[in-house]
Amino acid sequence: MNSAVQQLQDEPNRVSSKPRAGDKKLSIALLGYRCNPFSGGQGVYIRNVSAGLAELGHQVDVISGQPYPDLIEHKNIKLIKLPSLNLYGSGDEIVGYSAKRLLSFTDTFEWCSYQTGGFPEPYTFGRRVFRYLKDNHQKYDIIHDNQTLSWGIADLEQLTDKLVTTIHHPITFDRDIALAHTQTIGLRLLVRRWHHFLNMQTKVARKLRRIITVSENSRSDIAASFASDPSAIEIIPNGINTKLYRPLPEIKRIPGCIITTASADQPLKGTQHLIPAIAALRKSHPEIRLVFIGKPKEDGPTAKLIREHTLADCIEFVHGISNQEVVRRYAQATIAVVPSEYEGFGLPAAEAMACGVPVVSTNGGALAEVVGDAGLIVTKGDPQALTTAMDQLLRDAELREAYAQKGRAHIMQHFSAPRAAELLEAYYLKVLDP
Repeated sequence: MNSAVQQLQDEPNRVSSKPRAGDKKLSIALLGYRCNPFSGGQGVYIRNVSAGLAELGHQVDVISGQPYPDLIEHKNIKLIKLPSLNLYGSGDEIVGYSAKRLLSFTDTFEWCSYQTGGFPEPYTFGRRVFRYLKDNHQKYDIIHDNQTLSWGIADLEQLTDKLVTTIHHPITFDRDIALAHTQTIGLRLLVRRWHHFLNMQTKVARKLRRIITVSENSRSDIAASFASDPSAIEIIPNGINTKLYRPLPEIKRIPGCIITTASADQPLKGTQHLIPAIAALRKSHPEIRLVFIGKPKEDGPTAKLIREHTLADCIEFVHGISNQEVVRRYAQATIAVVPSEYEGFGLPAAEAMACGVPVVSTNGGALAEVVGDAGLIVTKGDPQALTTAMDQLLRDAELREAYAQKGRAHIMQHFSAPRAAELLEAYYLKVLDP
């Protein structure tokens, strides 16, 4: 077993060994600057954390910018909306903008930054949430920010001693990987402009006294990228809802069906390595099909690679489907593949394993730490390695079944949602009573 995972089991994540809260129920503000569950892992994290804490009896107010989260219905969960211009979700950069908005510095900054190729949402959400919590922070026992890392969050750090922040991984890795795959000067300038908010996040991260992350790999990377003190960073892994993400034995697997997940045309996700691997694999497995949970751009690099390798007839893209439909898709798949160059945790790998699907994963970021010996691990950025591992599983039904069972057991033991919620609860109690 990976040493970091073993440490999580042996030391209960180095949080206080005090008993659970019992009758002491906390009031928690959970902050997210964008929480759409279909546009990345942040929405999934907000949904899972709020659900786990609510099940333990705590009151959770999710304070969110747009797009808003898809939360479970629970008497202990309340959504507080902080509207933005929502320029990335509207498809119309002038929607809702009027002369009246010129009176708002936050709205004007959001619009101008968007128009010049920036990503203003962390900064503008920080301003809005600080304005809200300046008058309301005393009603909460804990304020938990999900990687906003804005000047507004730094102001909260000065306002209250109840702030904790989750950093999944440093976005500096996203930027550096994108730059490594971008050749033209113009596009490189656009990548740097988009990631300009990292200057703010780096400075804010250094001011934070309490940071949570989801893997040992991310803790090391956060400490290195943000010059943070590793001893101030607690590891609380993501929790998988194993009641939802479970095997469905009544559904027959489709021979040769491979499933993967990626939210966008980001080099970070490794699709540029997966497509050539599928093309090579098709030579010996002409029946294969790839189900791609995600929506790349019609004229983006993924679409171009698919045309280059003439794979359009064997790839299906699905987007915006329910969690239940995702589970059904996993049940139909023969194997799942995670080709990422970097992951701070790797939710798609963990969810596939929870569903009893044998997994081929790269060793990018924390993936090897999460998958452990319950899946096939290959070197990141190597299409041939992906091809070889997928071929091995497609040819060996007994091996597939062994990894399917091992993967489910691995997630149940190490990364279940109840365990993650209890670790987070224990950390909150440690903050309140050091």
